Amino acid sequence: MAYFGPGTRAACQPGHMRDPSLQWDGRFFDPENSTEKWDELHGAWKPFGPFERAMDYFGDGSFWILDAPGHMPGNLAAAARLQDGEWVILGSDCCHSRDLLDGTRTIAEFQGPGAVSMSLHTDLSSAKETIAKIGLLETKFGAHTALAHDASWLKKGTDQVLMSLLDDEMRVAAQEKIPYDEIP
Repeated sequence: MAYFGPGTRAACQPGHMRDPSLQWDGRFFDPENSTEKWDELHGAWKPFGPFERAMDYFGDGSFWILDAPGHMPGNLAAAARLQDGEWVILGSDCCHSRDLLDGTRTIAEFQGPGAVSMSLHTDLSSAKETIAKIGLLETKFGAHTALAHDASWLKKGTDQVLMSLLDDEMRVAAQEKIPYDEIP
């Protein structure tokens, strides 16, 4: 079962299998022919650090779902508290590279059909706000961030909190193979 944030259903249906001009995956979003089970998260949303809307998923403060709009409607991130008290942010598709999070690069924009400016984010303004909030979780709250499409923390191997989450086999791969793009 997959979960998406509020607004996903309205923004993503019916998906590309029914309407090829749509970018969203019809296996999830076609209301009649979907093959994947999913739902929107519903519940009590509360503030979490700079995020106005977060959900205490287990009700014990250990794992928070963050409403992180921008990349797509209903995009989510998560914050997990480790046993030693450290926080790990699972950035999902909120931010596609460490350079964006650090501010050394900006979100790429390109010309789409009809000379329309486009990016990999459906709401560029919200995406920038979400990235800034994740950055604040690091700088003001000491969180450690792993992004879905960025392996720079693996290649560097310097964030001991994130590295501690790896099993021995992945730690060896991170040190020996990933720096040379020999990802197993």
